[in-house]
Amino acid sequence: MKKVNLRELYPDIYKTDVFIEVSSEVQEVFLTDKRAEAARQRQMYNYKAYYSLDCDNGIEKQVVYQPPTPEMLMEEKQLREQLYSAVMALPEKQAKRIYARFYLGMTVKEIAKTEGVDLSRVYDSIQRGLKWLAKNLKKFD
Repeated sequence: MKKVNLRELYPDIYKTDVFIEVSSEVQEVFLTDKRAEAARQRQMYNYKAYYSLDCDNGIEKQVVYQPPTPEMLMEEKQLREQLYSAVMALPEKQAKRIYARFYLGMTVKEIAKTEGVDLSRVYDSIQRGLKWLAKNLKKFD
């Protein structure tokens, strides 16, 4: 068992020294993460990635990009599911219009032309649907 200082690992949370004993595997994970972060910082400094170097060759993106964690992927999936179920709870026309506008990338004018209705009806329908979604999705926060 090894002792680690939580203040060094989480300086925003722990303002004083708090030591806990962890297994050597856990300590190795902490050290690996610390080394990876130091390597990333060195890479950013060496390639001057603190300036925008991205000229369509992906230097900055490759150096700065952090792959999403499993927690981030899970939260994103849950949010998508909640949003999809909320959109499906809308009246059929509103759901179709919001889907066409935001998922298919159609303009309001294109939607109105496709449906053969007035532009203002489509716009108002989408706005009402978005207000309803905003109100109901706040319940999940």
